[in-house]
Amino acid sequence: MVRRIAFINEKGGTGKTTLTLNLGDYLARQGKKVLLVDMDPQGHIGKSIGIDVQSARYSIFDVLISNRLPPEEAILPTKTDNLKMVISNKLLSDLTINIGRDQDRHTKLKQFIDRLTGFDYILIDSPPSLGLLTVNILLGVEEVMIPVSMTYLALDGCAEMLSSIKLVRKNFDHENIRISKIIPTLYRDNPVAKAVLQRIQSHFGDKCSKTILTFDEKIDQAQSFGQTIFEFAPDSEGAKMFANLGKEVMTL
Repeated sequence: MVRRIAFINEKGGTGKTTLTLNLGDYLARQGKKVLLVDMDPQGHIGKSIGIDVQSARYSIFDVLISNRLPPEEAILPTKTDNLKMVISNKLLSDLTINIGRDQDRHTKLKQFIDRLTGFDYILIDSPPSLGLLTVNILLGVEEVMIPVSMTYLALDGCAEMLSSIKLVRKNFDHENIRISKIIPTLYRDNPVAKAVLQRIQSHFGDKCSKTILTFDEKIDQAQSFGQTIFEFAPDSEGAKMFANLGKEVMTL
């Protein structure tokens, strides 16, 4: 059974894209068939692995505005075996204009995902705001993982996300959606980070990942070279952290 997982926090800068990309790469290296879907108009997943997202023939925008497009037309290979992706670009910012009057506007992504076959994991990167894009994401997945960088604003974004998920459950009768992990990210050894981490662990208990993603410059360097951490520095602390997180995710 395919696992549909979205990485969401209504606060930006929490590591959603980095998580989606590197966790997906790790899972693919374990023999899992993985599809990355970029639902952020910034298109950072494609950019992070060296794809010119503006010149791609099809993007997630094309998928969402037309159910006549065969799914495989929008799916691109990556340098990692078993890892494929659907890119995003600025066109996605105009989605509401194009489908805002459609009765099924909230389930466009779900319809696309329902047509896919052959994947073990579908991982979705999200924009840092609640709107039509995020509602589509929440209705298209069963699992939500919330990355929380160690700041009080990111913690507030996490709280907002919990409220949004409750609204989706209630308003769209989507009872299957659940929060499977809260992931501490960008941890630094300082009083604020320690306090935020303690609050997360105390409140969420086992839902908080055992793996705490600390800051590692190798991860940023990897993205600047259009590579995942496992391509760029497979023996780095960053690679070890994502491998540990990947093992947690696979055992859920």
